[in-house]
Amino acid sequence: MTASVDRVLAALADPHRRRVVELLSERPRPAGQLAREVGLSPPAMSRHLRALREARVIVETRPEEQASYDARVRVYALRPEGMAQLKDWLKRAERLWSDQLAAFKRHLERDGG
Repeated sequence: MTASVDRVLAALADPHRRRVVELLSERPRPAGQLAREVGLSPPAMSRHLRALREARVIVETRPEEQASYDARVRVYALRPEGMAQLKDWLKRAERLWSDQLAAFKRHLERDGG
């Protein structure tokens, strides 16, 4: 397993972070909205968002194009490529298990099991 897959799995081990990923899969959201929807304080949400950013699962932007621009506002979105290596790893693991189970089934059928 690569270090990037390890980082993504570690980041996604927390249920709050998985909920953030679910919410961001619908659309980008400001940090404050994520905190409210997940039910965390802003400092706690900030720590979770930092972990997801460091794992390269999400990206942080600032909505500078808005007329009522507030420099404190951060908007978060998923980085599709952030999960690509994890998806590849999961595909390989699934293929391995499928092959192992198929071999086991052949073994049982051959031995009358």
